[in-house]
Amino acid sequence: MRVYILRHGQTDKNKQNVLQGRSDLPMNEAGLHQAEETGAYFRSAGIRFDRVFSSPLSRAVRTAELAAPGQEVLKDDRLLEMDYGPYEGSSLESPAPEIIEFFRDFVHNPAPAGMESLASVTERLGSFLDELAETCGASENILISTHAIAMKGALEYLMPEAKGSWWSTYIGNCAVYMTEYRDGAYSEPQEIKMKTR
Repeated sequence: MRVYILRHGQTDKNKQNVLQGRSDLPMNEAGLHQAEETGAYFRSAGIRFDRVFSSPLSRAVRTAELAAPGQEVLKDDRLLEMDYGPYEGSSLESPAPEIIEFFRDFVHNPAPAGMESLASVTERLGSFLDELAETCGASENILISTHAIAMKGALEYLMPEAKGSWWSTYIGNCAVYMTEYRDGAYSEPQEIKMKTR
């Protein structure tokens, strides 16, 4: 089984460098184009998906629809973005001191009060990946459309030896990582570089 993990296309809040979290905001024109390009890449590479899953937020669902046209998109709450709690909508241009401290060292500094913990993000994404391993066939291609921090949680789960380094890794809009499940384990995820971009 091959699992492709995709971040949604750009929104205006992404462009403005704002924590949008679970706010249900649509993609902008650039984001729609990114998602269409991703779909074009998959088709050019001969990749067809047997199952497509998405966060229930519209930007992720629409990304999945454009990346895998004609496929049913199955929504799962475990693929939601990190819950930023009272910090949702905060600008990263002038963040609160506790956000600065958290971002300075994700591994050792806990998330501020009211915000979902990184351990929780990793746990729910890991639960989803484990369920795929149990329910999907060995030859299936799976697409997951999700969000930046949720995606990092999945990558942390797939590579526990990374010891938190994924949290500080930049993942752009419509970035794609692929992992294979075989012989009872997932492989180290690899970023797919799309020649269409």
